[in-house]
Amino acid sequence: MPVSPDKDPYYRLRHSAAHVMAEAVLEEFPEGKIAIGPPIEDGFYYDFDLPRTLTPEDLAAIEARMRRIIGEHHAFVYHEVSAEAARALFASQPYKLELIDGLAHGLDEYGETHHGDTVISTYTHDTFEDLCRGPHLAHTGEIPADGFKLLSLAGAYWRGDSARPMLQRIYGTAWNSKAELDAYLFRLEEAKRRDHRKLGKELGLFYFSDDIGPGLPLFTPKGELLRHTMESFVRQTQTRYGYQHVWTGHMVKESLYHKSGHYENYSDVMFPPMEDEGVAYRLKPMNCPSHMTLFKEMGVHSYRELPLRFAEFATLYRYEPTGTLSGLTRVRSLTQDDCHVFCTEDQIQAEFSLALQLIREVLAAYQMSDYRVQLSLPAAEGKFVRDDEKWGKAIAALKLALEANGVAYEAVEGEAAFYGPKADFMAKDALGREWQLSTIQIDFIQPARLQVEYIGEDGQAHTPVLIHRAVTGSTERFLGVIIEHFAGAFPAWLAPVQAAVIPISDEKHGAYGREVKQKLEAAGLRAELDESKDRMQAKIRRAQLQKVPYMLIVGGKEQEAGAVAVRLRSGEDLGAMPIEAFIARAQADIAALV
Repeated sequence: MPVSPDKDPYYRLRHSAAHVMAEAVLEEFPEGKIAIGPPIEDGFYYDFDLPRTLTPEDLAAIEARMRRIIGEHHAFVYHEVSAEAARALFASQPYKLELIDGLAHGLDEYGETHHGDTVISTYTHDTFEDLCRGPHLAHTGEIPADGFKLLSLAGAYWRGDSARPMLQRIYGTAWNSKAELDAYLFRLEEAKRRDHRKLGKELGLFYFSDDIGPGLPLFTPKGELLRHTMESFVRQTQTRYGYQHVWTGHMVKESLYHKSGHYENYSDVMFPPMEDEGVAYRLKPMNCPSHMTLFKEMGVHSYRELPLRFAEFATLYRYEPTGTLSGLTRVRSLTQDDCHVFCTEDQIQAEFSLALQLIREVLAAYQMSDYRVQLSLPAAEGKFVRDDEKWGKAIAALKLALEANGVAYEAVEGEAAFYGPKADFMAKDALGREWQLSTIQIDFIQPARLQVEYIGEDGQAHTPVLIHRAVTGSTERFLGVIIEHFAGAFPAWLAPVQAAVIPISDEKHGAYGREVKQKLEAAGLRAELDESKDRMQAKIRRAQLQKVPYMLIVGGKEQEAGAVAVRLRSGEDLGAMPIEAFIARAQADIAALV
């Protein structure tokens, strides 16, 4: 995503590097056509229409040209031009001409309405001139010649439209020093090593199949056990916090979504309708209308019953474009740890505090304590239910709850749900990457649309406030995040296999290995016995590659002593200990982690 010049300290550097790269590419391909090239998080890109397909080998030649341009210290010069003059400047550049037509009509480079000034401006350095609002560095020499690198090539449709030309995109990164660049490149390599799509296969957790379809993961027994452990942990924790679990199925009449506002504001991510006897049904993309319907069907509710907290691990279905799907972190079938709290306005702050405490406890168990909160607000335009009074009350209530709990937040416009503002928890993983995980949302709109009511202390009907809450978001996305966060080496409480029993010789010690496995399982530990004919070291290596927390080697000495020789996946050798002593240690280790 493009970044903001007033929030990103690297904006000028990366924006300037993008222009230098574009000049270098046009030197290499004088007949080339240029599109757009913004700074993005951790780097920049530029889109080109070129006479031939670029290869990775081309990047080195482009980098060499960039270093020459940087060394010549060309000034970045700002100009304001009329639309007519701009068309003359870029007469041979069709993509720029389209942008100029848009700018002349108040649109930005992405085709969106631009709410600032409508001045058309360019920046020039050396022989290169580009449509640009800036800002830039003073001159090309301020780009460290050893602080940038071109990273990769990709295809990109012009303006994101699959009916428009496919362009070639070059991604790059730029930093203030070689040391910063090297640290970033190390993080990139580490991210590749931790990629959950790669580790998911290596650890035998999940697969995707063309026969099933894109964005629809298949989980193995180990993968399902991992899912079950994650969901059970949240279920047990939120039950302790007073949440009640419900079940509302996979399909809903389309008419319900017309009432709730989802059809008007969310139908673009719904799967097409199915019809039965003239009635249209939809696969559920969200749970909230179903939970509100359940609340109504349960009869007349008194204020004394509130707050009423409905939680559900429901599989939802969202029609995500194929090009946006990414492993488990963007799928079409997702299981959400969803909850809806029906409460009075006076109870909002207490319920927010409860949800906040729950989120903190769960994230701590996953060793995620570095996070910030984003207050997601509506934009002036976009898909939001228009009701200024209810939006005002919801935003004020959410701000008050955040401030009462001492939670610092950053307000961001355009990121709200269509029915209300959100407090989104943006957590950092082990590599410092930020993920939006938990959320707490205040909704004054949907309950009124669906005529959800309770009887107040005054004997009159009132509309409850609905608080939407998710702790880990979706099971699939969170699993993708934590696979990478832990590099597949899950904490012992979470690991699908907690202990691997490894007989030195299956023929001589296999029976004892089976006895050890049975004792571990009887104590509630998840154990696996390696009964292969491989040598002991190969078995140990296999368990290490599977990132099993404990490896228990059993041979003649251990069998005679009723013991196991314990090794950790880190390689540390704890030596021999009685089976009962190991079980006590493992149980204590696991209990300390959750």
